[in-house]
Amino acid sequence: MIDFVAPLIHDPLIEAINFIKLAFVKNRSLGQYPSDDFPNQFISESVKRYMYKQDGPVQKTLWVDRYEFLVYRLLRNRLEAGDIFCRDSIRFRSFEDDLIDDLQWQQKEKLIADAGLTIFSQPIPNHFAELEQRLEARIAEVNQRIASGENEHLQIKKRGLNSRWTLPYLRDTESTNHSFFDALKPIDIGSVLYYANQHCQFIEAFEHILGRYAKQEVQENRTLVACLIAWGTNMGLGRMGEISDIGYSSLASTSDNYIRLETLKEANDRISNALTKLPIFQHYDIDEVIHSSSDGQKFETRINTINSRHSPKYFGLKKGIVSYTMVANHIPVNARIIGANEHESHYVFDILYNNTTDIQPEMHSTDTHGTNEVNFAILHFFGYQFAPRYQDIYDKVSKSLYGFKHPSQYGDVLIKPVRKINTDLIVEEWENIQRILLSLSLKTTTQSIIIGKLSAYARKNKTKRALWEYDNIIKSLYFLDYIDSLSLRRNVQRALNRGESYHKLRRAVSYANFGKLRFKTEQDQQLWSECSRLIANCIIYYNASILSRMLTYRESNGQDSDALKQISPVAWQHINLYGRYEFNRDQDLINMDAIIQELAQLKVIPELVTNV
Repeated sequence: MIDFVAPLIHDPLIEAINFIKLAFVKNRSLGQYPSDDFPNQFISESVKRYMYKQDGPVQKTLWVDRYEFLVYRLLRNRLEAGDIFCRDSIRFRSFEDDLIDDLQWQQKEKLIADAGLTIFSQPIPNHFAELEQRLEARIAEVNQRIASGENEHLQIKKRGLNSRWTLPYLRDTESTNHSFFDALKPIDIGSVLYYANQHCQFIEAFEHILGRYAKQEVQENRTLVACLIAWGTNMGLGRMGEISDIGYSSLASTSDNYIRLETLKEANDRISNALTKLPIFQHYDIDEVIHSSSDGQKFETRINTINSRHSPKYFGLKKGIVSYTMVANHIPVNARIIGANEHESHYVFDILYNNTTDIQPEMHSTDTHGTNEVNFAILHFFGYQFAPRYQDIYDKVSKSLYGFKHPSQYGDVLIKPVRKINTDLIVEEWENIQRILLSLSLKTTTQSIIIGKLSAYARKNKTKRALWEYDNIIKSLYFLDYIDSLSLRRNVQRALNRGESYHKLRRAVSYANFGKLRFKTEQDQQLWSECSRLIANCIIYYNASILSRMLTYRESNGQDSDALKQISPVAWQHINLYGRYEFNRDQDLINMDAIIQELAQLKVIPELVTNV
């Protein structure tokens, strides 16, 4: 029996729930109870006329089925709102249960230092004085640049007495399958994985389930590569056994012994870390910083699982899942599977903070789906600059720009705050905000659950309102920078384009069964996600290796390399993903020197282009 609790001791709805539970315990139907026995204080006056049938001039009888349905409906609504809790549930337990306990909180100074939350180390008045100075200065500066015409990209359109400003749309200029790779001889996907392993040793990450003392033979390495391709291409082990020279039984036993989420994540991290050591990697920085992005990619599921959900826009009448991936410098550094019904913004911090590679971004972008009421604040506290792209920036700024002064004090300017920041509320709840941030840092519960509760709860307690208010300050600073800086808007678009390019590669890799997943469990979906990411990582590593060697060759010969630095390693037109797989034959080693010499003779480097 599940127990529910509410902040009020004698909550009317909890009394009704307990009444129904008692009837179930006694194995009695609700129809056996007289109408007067049912708790009815939770029933609103507007609903009561639908709950009773008239048996006479005065006497009324309760519709039992409607009563039970109303209880369940209100229970669901109040669980979502955070007004009723279930301590046996992670998602619906009290928010206070998700935070660090009082014993840990006694060591908050040490915990704050260990977590690197440097903002909390400075006095609150000093911190707010700095924020106020920055925000007020930016409001004045941005409006001054608009008035003087220095911000030439902002266009003002007048309709009668009303005026509306717009920013130009930046087109997608990030290329996939660059023509540079057309000159390469086709290579099968197995050889690409062998090449990546030769330089990254990612297969060493696949430890036998029995431990390191279980000896791994060369044949098992080949079978393991076959398993990775079977999982990652969405083909499945059975189909791989039919179209390759390795039987299903060997594939199944190797998969069970070696392929697990922890081994796959370590293998992906090894490839990502090896990519950072290539000469071309540093040239993928955007404005000399690592600028990452995250976005979800939808995949239809043929078999319903616990996290498969409807999304008419993407699946019609079918169900599907979302593969949420963070891409930094063209590299998919972290990913996870979420339901199609879940809001992507709840996972932005999760996927950033739990990135275990050496690639640590300073700036992170999402589209509008990645924004909520707390992400600006939380990412700011942890040292990230959140830089989303909004579908309608004018509408967002018109409703969500805040300042430290009353709107009437800004005069007749185009970009004007709609409300004054409530700094007293933030100061009053500063210690509770610290506790929330430490709980996120220490991972006392699933981070996406805490973010979801902070950004979506209907019940707005003071701490939540204070965090939203702080978020408004950081968000307002970003709005002003976004309006004023063409380079920022271009960089955000560029980072998001890289994520879209990766999605195209990922879709090409998971080509089998028309790209529709046929896995029976959530665990299998996660294995597919990591295996397809590993294959994509290997392709990117192979391409980046060619670009790096070509870069070194051209620089050593005094040739211009600017155009080469702009070529994306996300390309697969020269990779053969299809056909019959032969893993037991001797693999031809890739002669990178020969490839570079051939490319140098063909003169395949294009003219310098801008905005990639």
